Amino acid sequence: MLSYPAAISLSTRSLNHLADLIRTHRYQLRSRWRRLDPGRQALLALAHLRNGDTLTCLAAGFEIGVATAWRYIREAITLLAVAADDLQSAMTRIRMLAYAILDGTLISIDRVNDQKPYYSGKHRRHGMNVQVIADPAGRLVWASPALPGAAHDLTAARTHGIIVALSSADVMTFADKAYQGARGSVRTPFKRHRYRPKLSARQKAVNKAHARVRARGERAVANLKVWKLLAKLRCSPSRTTAILQAILVLHHIENPIHQG
Repeated sequence: MLSYPAAISLSTRSLNHLADLIRTHRYQLRSRWRRLDPGRQALLALAHLRNGDTLTCLAAGFEIGVATAWRYIREAITLLAVAADDLQSAMTRIRMLAYAILDGTLISIDRVNDQKPYYSGKHRRHGMNVQVIADPAGRLVWASPALPGAAHDLTAARTHGIIVALSSADVMTFADKAYQGARGSVRTPFKRHRYRPKLSARQKAVNKAHARVRARGERAVANLKVWKLLAKLRCSPSRTTAILQAILVLHHIENPIHQG
C-alpha cells in the first residue's frame, strides 16, 4: 500500500492541547506502552476530524491496525467532548453579545435500520439536526447536541432550552422562518399566510434587513462544516453529539475570541 504526507489546517495549539489531555488520561489510568505516543495519537484524531480521513487510510499511514485507530480516535473524541460547554455555560458569553443569530443545520449520516426519525423532509436526506448560535460577526459561539433529522428547527431549539435561555437573558436573536412562533426575544421575518397574502412595503424592507443580519449566521455553520468529517458521518448516529462537542472545543482553541 502506498502512503503520502498530508497537511492538517490546524495550529499546534490544538495538537498540544489534545496531546496533554491524552497524556494526563494515560497517567490517571497508569497505562503502559502503547503503539502511539500522546502526540501521535492526537495527530491521528485531528486528521480524522479535520480532514475526514477514513480509519483504513489512517491505520495505514500511522502503521497501526484499523481497530487500534478506531479505539484511539474514540478515546480522543471522548476526552475533548467532556470539556465542551453546555448551554448554561455558553450563556455567560452569549448574554454579553449585542445580539445573537440562531440557525439550524443538518449533519448528513448513512442510512440506518430505523430510517424515519432521521429523514429530514426539508433537506430530503438522512441526518442529525444541530442548532447553532453565532455572534454578530458570524463567529460560531455554541452548537447544540444532535437530534434526529426529522426534528423541526423550532422543536429542536425548544427541546434544548435555547429559546427560554435566550429570552430569559433578554438577548435579541435573529432567526429564519423555521422559528416562527418562538416568541420571547427571538425575531423572525414576516411570513405570508392565508390572512396576509401580501406583505407591505415596510414588511418587505424589514425582511430584507433581517436577512442581511441572519446571513452572517451562515458563516458559523460554514465554520462547523469546515471539519470534513461532518460532510457525512459514517458512524452510529449516537456518536454525533460527542463528535460535535469535540469539534466545538477544538474550534474555540483555534479561535479563542469566545473562549472563557
